[in-house]
This record gives sequence, structure tokens and C-alpha cells, in this order.
Amino acid sequence: MTKLKLGAIEDDKPVKLTVELPAPVHRDLVAYAKILSGETGQNVTEPAKLIGPMLARFMATDRAFAKLRRSRSTPPRPQPPRSDSEKLA
Repeated sequence: MTKLKLGAIEDDKPVKLTVELPAPVHRDLVAYAKILSGETGQNVTEPAKLIGPMLARFMATDRAFAKLRRSRSTPPRPQPPRSDSEKLA
């Protein structure tokens, strides 16, 4: 089984944000959504829904960001849910 960094996407109230992506990034996002759908059984029809969890995962694993955030006494945000493959590792 493939070990993706994202697990199932939680249904949460979103905040609207408009971004422009380079075409290759969008193609990869579409491909990732298809693979994630196959892995989780969850129908990810809008690849844009992956951007939030991907950014959350990126920020949660950025040690320099975490260190600076702690040093500035910013209240910690909840960690994104871990995928099943990460729980086993």
C-alpha cells in the first residue's frame, strides 16, 4: 500500500481563499486527488480541497516554523490528523 502524507480529508467549515497555481502544480494536485481517492475510498472530486490539509501538514512538520511560533508565544494550533500509515510508523 502507498504511504501518502495525507489521510482522509475532514469536513470542516472552510475559509474562502483564492490562489493561482502553476499548471504543473495543478496537474500534480489532480493526480494526487485521484490517488488519494483510491487509497482512502473517499471521493475527492475537487483537488482544491487538498490544499488546506497539505498546507497544514507542511506547517505542522516545519521545525523552524514551530520553533519560531513557540518563541513568539503564539497559541498552538491543533495538529492535522495523521494518516493511517503514519500511525503505524
